[in-house]
Amino acid sequence: MCTALQVRWTIIPKFAPRPWIACSGCGGLRAFRSSGRIRLNANGRKLDAWLIYKCTLCDRTWNRPIFERQNVRDIDAATLEALQSNDPDWIRAEAFDLDALRRKAQRIDEFAELTVHKELLRDVPGAEHLEIELSVPFPTGTRLDRLLASELGIARSRLSGLRERALLRADPDRADLLRRRIRSGLRITVWLPELADPELAWKPSVGGGTTDR
Repeated sequence: MCTALQVRWTIIPKFAPRPWIACSGCGGLRAFRSSGRIRLNANGRKLDAWLIYKCTLCDRTWNRPIFERQNVRDIDAATLEALQSNDPDWIRAEAFDLDALRRKAQRIDEFAELTVHKELLRDVPGAEHLEIELSVPFPTGTRLDRLLASELGIARSRLSGLRERALLRADPDRADLLRRRIRSGLRITVWLPELADPELAWKPSVGGGTTDR
């Protein structure tokens, strides 16, 4: 029988990563932002697809290859439809593809600003533990200790103390957990009496179901 208060936090970064690319307009390395648009070029049955970026200073464009000379029949129907319709959700996911960006840029700016959507999954009267399930659909550089400190109102030094006393655990667990980036599927368990306001775990201080920072 579950005796923990269970919540889910869905973490959405506000800004996609920005690669630094040589800008022909500025004459040097500059940060580029995703425009949210796809460029397609068809040559017979072959298709090229690029995600269009713009220089943050002069708006000069850079086309980041998604694929080149791909046979149309080898592209699944959902991907092809997303490319042809400039589907914003598909493009946003592509803009967070850090591996693809690292193949083109030595420097990539990531941003700490997040939206945290909180859901109460199970309310257990008299619960002694809080279980937080993290959903992180896009990669973010935010560390776990920074997220927990901000959203639970606990100093990072105190989080370390709870960890040392086994009052803060995780699944999966590892020694450097608090210093690592947050990721989907991680479950954090905290001893509830250590929290000044347990409702912060599932209800933001100002209504609406989300917190922005």
